[in-house]
Amino acid sequence: MTPLEIFANAFAGASILLAGRNNVHTWWTGIVGCGLFAVFFWEGKLPGDAILQLFFIAASIYGWWAWMRGGSEPSSAPAREQTPRPPAERQELPIRRAGPRLTALAALGGLAFTIAWALLVARTLHSAAPIPDSAVLAFSVVGQILLMRRRIENWWFWVLVNTVSVPLYLSRGYYLSAGLYVVYWVNAIVSLRHWRRLMAAS
Repeated sequence: MTPLEIFANAFAGASILLAGRNNVHTWWTGIVGCGLFAVFFWEGKLPGDAILQLFFIAASIYGWWAWMRGGSEPSSAPAREQTPRPPAERQELPIRRAGPRLTALAALGGLAFTIAWALLVARTLHSAAPIPDSAVLAFSVVGQILLMRRRIENWWFWVLVNTVSVPLYLSRGYYLSAGLYVVYWVNAIVSLRHWRRLMAAS
């Protein structure tokens, strides 16, 4: 256990818990945590996880904007109203369902990318665990895209990612990270229920 692993997990953990509470501060804490994890995983010869952090940083910047300003425009004033109105600001993005078709396509895309990336890193980047490392990369991308668009199915993909990550990190001796990913697994289930309640209330 190193200071780098401790601080990376601290910021990443805060980001994940804030995401589960539908809190916009999930994004900047995630950016810090991902930057630290990129260095940590690269040093640990898990290139898929390291590259994933760079995607997370870019995605977090977009997700931050989308959550705050990415909703649909409010309806315009009725034609009979003569009083000029100021331009409407964009609303916060609401929680929605992706639907079975989009979810299935996302799962198939994640599986295809897992296989392709595993073949690549096994030969070029000498990954210590090409298949689980690639699965974490692929399905984290899927989960993050759905999270950015506030689609509730994102939490099912995080359950999958966390399930793969725990034994992967244990095999590399990352016991703190493995333990926290058990917590993240529980958080994904709790967050799924919380988002369902929020979506029903809205």
